[in-house]
Amino acid sequence: MTSQNNTPAKPGAREPAALVLEDGRIHRGTAFGARGTTLGEAVFTTAMSGYQETMTDPSYCRQIVVTTAPQIGNTGWNDEDGESLLDGEDRGGRIWVSGLVVRDLSRRASNFRAERTLEDEMIAQEIIGVADIDTRAVVRHIRDRGAMKAGIFSGEDLADDESMVATVRAQESMAGASLSDEVTTENAYVVEPAEGEARYSVAALDLGIKSNTPRMLAERGVRVHVIPASSTLADVLDLDVDGVFLSNGPGDPATADAAVHLTKEVLSQGIPFFGICFGNQILGRALGLETYKMRFGHRGTNIPVIEKATGNVAITSQNHGFALRAPESETWQTPWGSAKVTHICANDGTVEGVALADGSAFSVQYHPEAAAGPRDAANLFDRFVDLLGSSDAGSADTRKGAL
Repeated sequence: MTSQNNTPAKPGAREPAALVLEDGRIHRGTAFGARGTTLGEAVFTTAMSGYQETMTDPSYCRQIVVTTAPQIGNTGWNDEDGESLLDGEDRGGRIWVSGLVVRDLSRRASNFRAERTLEDEMIAQEIIGVADIDTRAVVRHIRDRGAMKAGIFSGEDLADDESMVATVRAQESMAGASLSDEVTTENAYVVEPAEGEARYSVAALDLGIKSNTPRMLAERGVRVHVIPASSTLADVLDLDVDGVFLSNGPGDPATADAAVHLTKEVLSQGIPFFGICFGNQILGRALGLETYKMRFGHRGTNIPVIEKATGNVAITSQNHGFALRAPESETWQTPWGSAKVTHICANDGTVEGVALADGSAFSVQYHPEAAAGPRDAANLFDRFVDLLGSSDAGSADTRKGAL
C-alpha cells in the first residue's frame, strides 16, 4: 500500500479523512461535509467551474469525483443551478455523487447568488468529502491506471489501511452496473413550453435526465413528458407525442436491454428520435454497435468534438465512462436503413455521435444542454425540433393503428 501525505490543515481545524483506492494507494486529507464511509468509482473532472451542476448530475451516481480545479466551494450553493430535483422541487438539486475530493475547500461563499455554503449542503444531504488532497497526484494516477473503485473514510469509520482497502475492493464494479432504476423519476411529469402554446410534444425517457434538458426543449415550444425508465412503447404512444428523447444517465449501457428494446420499437414506428450521452450509447446499441468501458472517461467542459460532415469543432461538456465501439466501415446497414458515425472526439477519436442516414434518428455523446462552448451544441435541439415538424414524421394515430 502507498500512503500519500498531503499538506495537513491547521492543527485542530479539521478531522482527518482518507481517500482509499482499490490498488492500495491512500491519500490522506481532512474531512468535510458528512462523516463516515462512502464508496464509488473514483473519476476526475477537468471543469474549472460548475461543481453544483456536476454534483447534482444523476450521471455521477455511485462515483467519487476528484476535481482538478484547485479551489472548490467559493461560489457556494444556490437553489437554481441544480441538474436534478430534490423532493420533487428544484431547491438546488439532489446530490448524486457518492463523494467529493478537493484540494482547497473555500471556507466562505462569496458569490452574490449563493444561499448557503457547499459544505452546508453536503451535510444536509449526508454527502462525504475529503479536502487538502493533492488532486493533481490523484488525477495523474487515475489517468495512468484508469478509473477504479474507491472510498472516502472519516470520523469513526477511519480505520487501519488493510481494512479500508478491503472495504473498497469488496464493492460492486461500475462495469456491469445497471443504475437507471436508481435515478429515474418514479412518476411521469410534464414540462410545459416556456411561452405560448406547445408546437410539439416529446416523450423523454428519464435514464438520469438533467433538469436543463427539458427546459431547452420547452424554450423551443415543446411540451416534454418526462417518463420513467421502465416505460414501454404503449406508454409512449398513449402520450400522442411527436418524438422521443433518450436522456443521459449512469451505469453500463451493456445492461440497458429494456431501453435498447424500446429504442428499436421507436425506430420501427418511424418516430423522430434524439439521444444524448447514455441515450447515444443506447441508440448505438440499437443500431448494432457494441459498447466498452473507457480507461478514465471524458468528464469536463472543454472537450472538442468534430462533426464529420462539416469539419466543425464544438467545445462540449461531457460525463461518460463508457463509449460506442467504432464500426469497421463509415456506414453500415440496420433494419431501418443505413447508419453512420456523425461525430468523433478530437482528442482520442472516440465515437461522439451516430445517426440513421435519413436523419430520422440521431444522438450525441456530449451534453448540448450545457453551456460549455458556451452555445456550440445548442443547435442540436433546433435540429430535433425541425425533425418533429417534418412532413414525413407521420401521425401518432397512424402509429397506434400499427400496433
